[in-house]
Amino acid sequence: MNRRDLFKSASALVAMGLLPQTVFAGANGPQAAVAGPRETLLLNKGWRFFDGDIPFPTIMGHGWTYNAAKAGSAQGAAATGYDDSEWTPVSLPHDFVSFQPIVEDANVSQGYRKRGIVWYRNTLRFEKADNGKHIELQLDGIATNATVWFNGTLVARNWSGYNSVYIDLTPYATYGDLVNSLVIRVDANAMEGWWYEGGGIYRDAWIVKRNPVHIVTDGVFAHPVPAPQSRADWKIPVEVTLNNSGTEATEVTVVSELWDDRVGLLATEKTQATVAPLGGAVARIDLLHNRPRLWSIDDPQLYTVRTYILKGDTRLDEITTTCGFRTQRFDVDKGFFLNDKHLKIQGVCIHQDHAGVGVAVPDGVIDFRLRRLKELGCNAIRFSHNAQSRALMDACDRHGFLVMAENRVFNPAPIHMAELQWLVRRDRNHPSVYLWSVFNEEPMQGTEAGYQMVRRMSEAVKELDTSRPVTAAMNDGLFTPLNVAHAVDVVGINYQQDQYDAFHKAHPTIPVFSSEDTSAFMTRGVYKTDKDKRVSASYDDDAADWGATHRKAWKAIATRDYIAGGFVWTGFDYHGEPTPYIWPSNSSVFGIMDLCGFEKAAFWIHQAQWVKDRPVLGLVPHWNWETAGQPVRVMACSNQEEVELFVNGKSAGRQKVDPYEMNFWTVPYAPGAIEVRGYTGGKLVRTTRNETAGEPVALRLNADRAGLKADGRDAQPLTVEAIDKKGRHVPLAQHMITYEISGGAIIGLGNGDANSLEPEKGDKRSLYNGYGQVIVQSLEGQAGTLRIRATTPGLKAADLRLPVEATAPLAYQVTTPSVQLLDSWFIAPMSVTRPDPGQKAADNDMNSWQWFRPGTLNRPLDQDGYSLVAVRYTPYAKVQKVGGKVEFLGITGTCEVYENGKLIGTKADAAPGALTLDLQTQSGERRLSVLFKVRAGEAYGFNRQIRTRSKD
Repeated sequence: MNRRDLFKSASALVAMGLLPQTVFAGANGPQAAVAGPRETLLLNKGWRFFDGDIPFPTIMGHGWTYNAAKAGSAQGAAATGYDDSEWTPVSLPHDFVSFQPIVEDANVSQGYRKRGIVWYRNTLRFEKADNGKHIELQLDGIATNATVWFNGTLVARNWSGYNSVYIDLTPYATYGDLVNSLVIRVDANAMEGWWYEGGGIYRDAWIVKRNPVHIVTDGVFAHPVPAPQSRADWKIPVEVTLNNSGTEATEVTVVSELWDDRVGLLATEKTQATVAPLGGAVARIDLLHNRPRLWSIDDPQLYTVRTYILKGDTRLDEITTTCGFRTQRFDVDKGFFLNDKHLKIQGVCIHQDHAGVGVAVPDGVIDFRLRRLKELGCNAIRFSHNAQSRALMDACDRHGFLVMAENRVFNPAPIHMAELQWLVRRDRNHPSVYLWSVFNEEPMQGTEAGYQMVRRMSEAVKELDTSRPVTAAMNDGLFTPLNVAHAVDVVGINYQQDQYDAFHKAHPTIPVFSSEDTSAFMTRGVYKTDKDKRVSASYDDDAADWGATHRKAWKAIATRDYIAGGFVWTGFDYHGEPTPYIWPSNSSVFGIMDLCGFEKAAFWIHQAQWVKDRPVLGLVPHWNWETAGQPVRVMACSNQEEVELFVNGKSAGRQKVDPYEMNFWTVPYAPGAIEVRGYTGGKLVRTTRNETAGEPVALRLNADRAGLKADGRDAQPLTVEAIDKKGRHVPLAQHMITYEISGGAIIGLGNGDANSLEPEKGDKRSLYNGYGQVIVQSLEGQAGTLRIRATTPGLKAADLRLPVEATAPLAYQVTTPSVQLLDSWFIAPMSVTRPDPGQKAADNDMNSWQWFRPGTLNRPLDQDGYSLVAVRYTPYAKVQKVGGKVEFLGITGTCEVYENGKLIGTKADAAPGALTLDLQTQSGERRLSVLFKVRAGEAYGFNRQIRTRSKD
């Protein structure tokens, strides 16, 4: 292949994305590392998204095959120079599956939403001052299988949609003008669960910049433990894992401090460590403290551990972690104790999705969901069946929930053992975590093989944390001679209430709890089961064959002291796994609350069972029925001593409260009101009333919180409901609602209807049994007022204004739009006379035109003259369609610039400078030529990069 063929083929392959546009550092060598604490930057902006797969090219020919096998030579859509200019701009978190229509030929368990393969691309710019730092990419969650390329080199493959990926970009990064290509291919056809899992980069992404000598990600373990044999009541055995990506061994001082948000600094200790180049070290420090405020579910007190490393007086890196002082223990006969006080586990199982947003759940919605669970009386959460986001774990610490942290894949193979240990390493500082679960309902649980597998997985957990027990959720195999129960510290039983006593008798030394129970069916606002309509009544009569009603499941737990507590399946409805009905049902109805967090009758049942510090009195059903005189079943849910029902002021009977089964009456319907009164010690404590609502006349919008922050991330759900002329909620309203918004964005819609096929994105969705939900998000930097209006024909519109508070901008990694680097140029022989700018090398010219890349100036010439340089390229599709710019970021010398032989701009000043020129709309390949007028002895050329981009 001669130079002429190389010129043609290389340009063509680059334009097609089949060869990378390699970027060179030029004169920018490694800079001295800047000492100082880390920068943690969000990487949620600048992403471009393609919905579908892009097949890799079939590699042909020896030269192409040779080049494609090299580092930096990713092919197709993974190539650095691939044209993504017309891809869809998106921000993270991004669950692309939540945007898909619900279609019958898609997977039922995934909520009838099609998944598939998608691509994400981004372009990052690191400053020259970053050169020498340790640069790490953190991807908090990608569903499901992900392949990651950076600057054309494959840097990671990940096989789980639930664990984070940490990638050291330092060896591959470029700086200054030399932008960096980040590409992620996501295969969401791969499924790990039998519920809605979403798809795409659905959690946050980050760039973390650190000194070469630094604390590794998740590298501080600081969980307090009692220390009766030491000088204090408690100690925090701090373990700090260090890394050195630099070139010299470094001796550092490692310091840890314990801080109280009210008192200040409580304790500080330090130690020395030496970290070898490209090596690591572990430093250990004991922080001592007396009489701490204990973390509990009612008073979740948190402390801060600040850890940093010093070289002399220079702080190289720093990280803060939170911790909580608490004790826990399981007693085989009496259950669970927190801080030596008996505590019955009143837990729920939840998946991570929410109405409208799928699995890309904003922090504000996470907070809403946890506050709803607190109101319920829940004190523990089982995250089924996978790791959760960092934000959710932090929120559990703040709100005071005990967490059963669960591993996804039951397999001690190295790849899955690494996922399990990542979970433990990341979450072991959380005081909320009190159990590590290695599996859920595995067929091998009753076998010797299952036992051997759990032995290994349990040991892997305890290599990292011995302060919490290991468990597994078993739904079978409890009584085989050798099973998983023999390999865990605490046994979790799924369902099988009839086996509790037998298991306790057979294994009197093993603590036990209900890791999953109930699986009852309820459709919010429905009080008659209708299989044709695919709805289940909310009286707590319907349950799965393997489960029980809410009342019976809790009674079996509450009446047995040795059962430490239980986890209801589930706290909220969730997308996918529709049960007991299938199409058009596309979400579950197991929840105590629906997909939006609106309560069902189960909410008041569990409040009555769980809440001890305030009176509870729930009343179902609504009091809007068609036929006067028809018998209506009424249920009261109370934690008081007696309840009495009144129908239109007349008593229907007073009953002693049944704390497990609740209280029921059957009364004839008459428009008006039903009222239930709760008594303790013979005194009226609380009254709850349901009135017959009139025809709806208006809509009403209610906010979850008083406002939002203008950071572009803060979000909250708003409730919309239909009301009658007296302002009463209308429980049967099903109106289609249209939303208009300014000063914010709508990111999701919901109504809790498991059978709805309406999209959860956009600006329209129906009410379901009186309620709907719209999730709004602030716009970055736009403080002021968010205004939202809800309308439907025939009813008065609802308007809501939310103040949006100005806040300090979040720190983001710098990204750039889709740009095309022109880095494969040719230079003609120097000429003393002005050449034709459209001049080309002859086809048989193998020597005169020389290939070069921009980044350094051409050497001075011996005499005045002209120098012609040219590049052939095919602009990105968007430039061809709408026009664009060519940017010479650094050009020295006077010159004229031609596109396809037509003059498009000049530079009259010989001093170094930038030059930006317009590119016109035109399809196909182009030739860009630069004619320099050169003076003897003066350098000229491209001292920086040349790139093109679209106008917008």
